[in-house]
Amino acid sequence: MQDTVVVGAGFSGLYLIHKLRNLGFNVRAFEAAGDVGGTWYWNQYPGARCDVESLEYSYSFSDDLQQDWQWSERYATQPEILAYAKHVVDRFELRDAISFRTRVVGAEFNAAEGMWTIRTDRGEILRARYFIMAGGNLSMPRMPEFPGRDGFKGRLYHTGSWPHEPVDFSGLRVAVIGTGSSGVQVIPKIAEQAARVTVFQRTANYCSPARNLTLPQDKVEWYKRNYGARRERARYSGAGVAAHPVPLYSALQVPVEKRQEAFEAAWTRGGAGILRCFNDILTNPESNELLSEFVRNKIREIVKDPEVAARLTPTDHGIGTKRICVDSNYYATFNRDNVELVDLRQDPIVTIIEQGIRTESKSFDFDAIVFATGYDAVTGAMRQIDISGPGDKRLAESWAEGPRGYLGLLTSGFPNLFMISGPGTPAAVSNAIAAIEQQVEWIADCMLYMRERGYTQIDATPEAEAMWTDHVRDVANTTLMPRANSWYMGANVPGKPRVFLAYLGGLGAYRMRCADVAFMGYDGFKLTP
Repeated sequence: MQDTVVVGAGFSGLYLIHKLRNLGFNVRAFEAAGDVGGTWYWNQYPGARCDVESLEYSYSFSDDLQQDWQWSERYATQPEILAYAKHVVDRFELRDAISFRTRVVGAEFNAAEGMWTIRTDRGEILRARYFIMAGGNLSMPRMPEFPGRDGFKGRLYHTGSWPHEPVDFSGLRVAVIGTGSSGVQVIPKIAEQAARVTVFQRTANYCSPARNLTLPQDKVEWYKRNYGARRERARYSGAGVAAHPVPLYSALQVPVEKRQEAFEAAWTRGGAGILRCFNDILTNPESNELLSEFVRNKIREIVKDPEVAARLTPTDHGIGTKRICVDSNYYATFNRDNVELVDLRQDPIVTIIEQGIRTESKSFDFDAIVFATGYDAVTGAMRQIDISGPGDKRLAESWAEGPRGYLGLLTSGFPNLFMISGPGTPAAVSNAIAAIEQQVEWIADCMLYMRERGYTQIDATPEAEAMWTDHVRDVANTTLMPRANSWYMGANVPGKPRVFLAYLGGLGAYRMRCADVAFMGYDGFKLTP
């Protein structure tokens, strides 16, 4: 019998294993992939890299680790991030706790025993006191059900489940469907190889330039000397990123020329921090429109063909209301002679045929189709497991109208089922590793508290869950973000309830709220001796 079963061996799962083992818990983890890394194991497509700076997108729990590890670029590539995850699992000797190429398919809670019974796709059955979901919020790739898809005679790829062997597109005619973060990264790389690339775009997106570079050694050394202060600032910041500016003024409070200077400085600096050049970009429609139009003008400057530029220019949502993309030469790629853009709003896909794709107006022949169509975000990994609580209460039924949970850490009616990066946490809208560390540490402290005081079960009360669910919605509604049809709202998955999935109050505010709940003896939770 295990104390704890963990689903996932990405950054959440690895820290959970390390933290709980050090507290004397017996931990077993299951991972569907062949190695550690989570989403960074699967996302091996050309151009894949993080959109949080590498010096911050890393663990802070071990100073020896952060002093020893050397990041090479401002924004780390997928291979480097995967190498980091492998280094961590070996450095802290965590590999023996993980069963790879194994999926958890079901879990049932026995109230009388206070135990979870967990089943895997290999036929293994385990019993554990605690069951922790650490599958990640972007781990369940969404493959659209286009008619004829499986009859295509060429090669099919999805950016979220890319082959581990190199893919050569040289001389090929390639379709890329999707222009979100993965599409923005993969399209320029494929265009460098392929004979022709046709991009199928449903929604034009805003991109901020990455301004990626090899990290200067003096900057790395400065960060390492100041990691303590930088990490503390990140922990109590909005997005878990110390380098993000903390704006003091509305975009409407400064003269036009000063506002333009601030926009230009943010564009020159690059990265997602452009949304923080003023304090009301995501809350004030006027301020948002000013920055949106600034970026639209940048697109018009970069893309030479006015018609193509118009199709690439977002007009149906404001900047930041969908996840902003951090790009390297994305817009400029459409100046290449071998790149074509198809606007699916004007000419939708009718079917995939043996030779390629047919839209309402035209048929295209392709050798390969790349789906950059994103994920069933935040809840997707949990929806793949048949989870039932006391009285055969099914999680899928409990969440039929949208996910619910107290602090995003437990959901009422499912005792001892903890969630990392779940719905109602800031993980999806912040530096994921900073958010992960906070949640892992809170859960570990809670389990230690229970063990020391003789408690065997913890469950969120319905009242606390309802309060937090309403609070997450109300905070989201103070911003412009729920107005966009984004994966934050589940809008990219047909039939998924339209609920804002992340907490927008900021990582620092969330951290303090969680600490207050623990200080008050886990107020809002029912503890059973």
